[in-house]
Amino acid sequence: MTPDELRAFCLDFNDAVEEFPFGPDVSVFKVVGKMFALSWLDAEPLRVNLKCDPDEAVRLREEHPAVAPGYHMNKRHWNTVSVGELPDLMVRELVEDSYDLVVAGLPKAVRLRLDRP
Repeated sequence: MTPDELRAFCLDFNDAVEEFPFGPDVSVFKVVGKMFALSWLDAEPLRVNLKCDPDEAVRLREEHPAVAPGYHMNKRHWNTVSVGELPDLMVRELVEDSYDLVVAGLPKAVRLRLDRP
């Protein structure tokens, strides 16, 4: 997955936006003001921080060397994923899971508007 593909995939979710609160080198993808992905799109290797269920986060780290505790994030809830070291489908699933976790914490009316009950 290329940086452009990762950006396009993140922005394809309902109400997803890209912001740069940490400077021009760090893309932050949000839904309704809540972050679901953070990436250094120009970095080698391409990495992305993604929200994750705490138990699933530990399992992923144990099974995949490309998944580490979230860099500069709450390590219980965030993983840093080295994108090129995992299959694209898995990266897409992890991004979607992150988006869904953030949406699940939103008020019901907002979740329904986003078509993600």
